[in-house]
Amino acid sequence: MNTQTTKGVAVVTGASTGIGAVYAERLARRGYDLLIVARNEERLRALAARLTAETGRAVEAFRADLGDKADLARLEARLKEDASVAMLVNNAGVGSVASIETADVDEMEAMIFLNVTALTRLTYAVVPGFTARGSGTIINISSVVGVAVEVLNGVYGASKSYVLSFGHSLQKDLAGKGVRIQTVLPGATATEFWDVAGYAAQKTSPITMSAADLVDAALAGLDKGERVTIPGLQDDDDWSRWEDGRLALAPKFNNAKPSPRYGLS
Repeated sequence: MNTQTTKGVAVVTGASTGIGAVYAERLARRGYDLLIVARNEERLRALAARLTAETGRAVEAFRADLGDKADLARLEARLKEDASVAMLVNNAGVGSVASIETADVDEMEAMIFLNVTALTRLTYAVVPGFTARGSGTIINISSVVGVAVEVLNGVYGASKSYVLSFGHSLQKDLAGKGVRIQTVLPGATATEFWDVAGYAAQKTSPITMSAADLVDAALAGLDKGERVTIPGLQDDDDWSRWEDGRLALAPKFNNAKPSPRYGLS
């Protein structure tokens, strides 16, 4: 039994490798016990054993394919009933580099389910407990292609745009309730993501960041109170200008008449 003081349980999805595995390690070293989730049970158990040995934290391996409705429902139920959960890192996801002419539509539907539906349902599972306790942290892993949507597969980019928009909405809805929402936008990161997406060469590109650097920067951004963290963006004023422009544009949509440029009057 772990007798160390704990910050609570951090739940990390997609935790068996890559970004998720680094998050698990870093959060264990920060004093969180862990519930690590992924499909590969062998990798999960090996990671759990290593982190417990190295940090003394309690680490539970929860095997689940979050693209499967039954497995997702099991995890949702666990999160709803576990009052020790203090953080959710929605990292599980899949990508593609295929165009609409070559991509399989069933694979695109499965991508939407994992990247959008599963992330949404897990967030809904933890929020009631977080708001009742007046504390909790949700970290949603989006991507720079949520903004630069033309770069990779369109469904993948759109799914990550959803994650970014969802984060903005959560920040509005949960303001003043003690729940922190951070949306992280990685650029190209050296993980198995690229093998699955069909573009393994990207892992060794000079523009590709290590998973360790990505997570360390994201956690530094969390410590700073950033709502959106983009580790590869060198000048954060660029993002501020983007956001200021978006917010300034919003009230300009509210007009009962079409613009004169359409020549309707």
